[in-house]
Amino acid sequence: MRIFENLESEVRGYIRSFPTIFEKSKGAILTNEQGEDYIDFFAGAGTLNYGHNNEHISQALIEYIQKDGVVHGLDMATSAKKEFLQTFNDLILTPRNLDYKVQFTGPTGTNAVETALKLAKLVKGRSNIVSFTNGFHGLTQGSSSVTGNNDYRDEAYISRTNTTFMPYDNYFGDMNTMAYFRKFLEDSSSGLDIPAAVIVETIQGEGGINVASKEWLQELESICREYDILLIIDDIQVGNGRSGEFFSFEFAGITPDIVTISKSIGGGLPMALVLLKPDLDQWKPGEHTGTFRGNNLAFVAAKVAIKQYWNNDDLSNAVKYKEKILKDRLQEIANKVKDDLEIVVKGRGLAYGFEIKDDNSIASDISKKAFEENLIVETCGSEDQIVKFLPPLIIDEETLLEGLNRFEKAVHKLIEEKKEKLTGEF
Repeated sequence: MRIFENLESEVRGYIRSFPTIFEKSKGAILTNEQGEDYIDFFAGAGTLNYGHNNEHISQALIEYIQKDGVVHGLDMATSAKKEFLQTFNDLILTPRNLDYKVQFTGPTGTNAVETALKLAKLVKGRSNIVSFTNGFHGLTQGSSSVTGNNDYRDEAYISRTNTTFMPYDNYFGDMNTMAYFRKFLEDSSSGLDIPAAVIVETIQGEGGINVASKEWLQELESICREYDILLIIDDIQVGNGRSGEFFSFEFAGITPDIVTISKSIGGGLPMALVLLKPDLDQWKPGEHTGTFRGNNLAFVAAKVAIKQYWNNDDLSNAVKYKEKILKDRLQEIANKVKDDLEIVVKGRGLAYGFEIKDDNSIASDISKKAFEENLIVETCGSEDQIVKFLPPLIIDEETLLEGLNRFEKAVHKLIEEKKEKLTGEF
């Protein structure tokens, strides 16, 4: 690992959590240079919903490259883009009765968020944006301004103006936080400038696997309509089937004005989209650009993934089936250790959290122990107090269960070590 310490910036992160050199990957398995296999419950932070080196995607990419298909085309018309747009419209938008224009942004999620915020302000002629506690929307300047965690905000010296934070669902327990938001809007002396838009995740991934209820999201949409505020859903980490449906907001029956998508939409390759209602498409030609807004390899991968997995309900049903396995097994583990740790299991689809309520350092320790058991699992939350589960959606049941068995071993080993340490201190 010395070459990384000597040559790579100190900003590197995940390499510190998983200190081995990976060489190969397939499905839900990562293999290091020594030939050791690791079960991947991280999936590129939600980028690999269809698994590592998905055979359908890989084959299509090989064929495309072999025929000298266009790789880079800015925003010019290409066959790959044409076929992606047609497939996305036919299999994703039309069946859900969604009428959106598609904007290709720079290839990362934060590019999509920056674009959405800029467009909302342009259309509404207002500067303020409402975001929510524990939200995470990216780390460029505009995206950082609507991201709640101070660890990402303090060192960037970003402008704190033009963003107002409101409490997310259940932030104050049983209190209806939408009533709180509405009161600010109703009171002309509240100090809240009417925003151009609100931006929200239906499941807060980095923020701690906090799940918004159907009723909360419906009330948020209603408030936005009443006060002429655009509703932006950030579906970057929990879209593309992670919730059990292609879009994570489908279960609530709402229709956002703008949707940001990235991570798994490109089948593992860099790609980001902004979906916008046609009346919001008020850009002048070339008004918002980016050199890599035309990743044709990602268009090929995305088209294949959508045709393979979204031409019927099989993947959605599989995610819901595996959700029950994941949820029940995590709850079983939590029950077994309840005398030693207070655990809350929460999530939706195949995005789940194992929250340790009484010792914030434990989650990171569990992640380290899991790595020793050849399991890749990360942490999240404002204090990294939650172990986060994001396995590939295509993971087979046997591998899912084996990974959960390894996780249970890690939890028990850590508890025993802490008990031994306490005994030795007395």
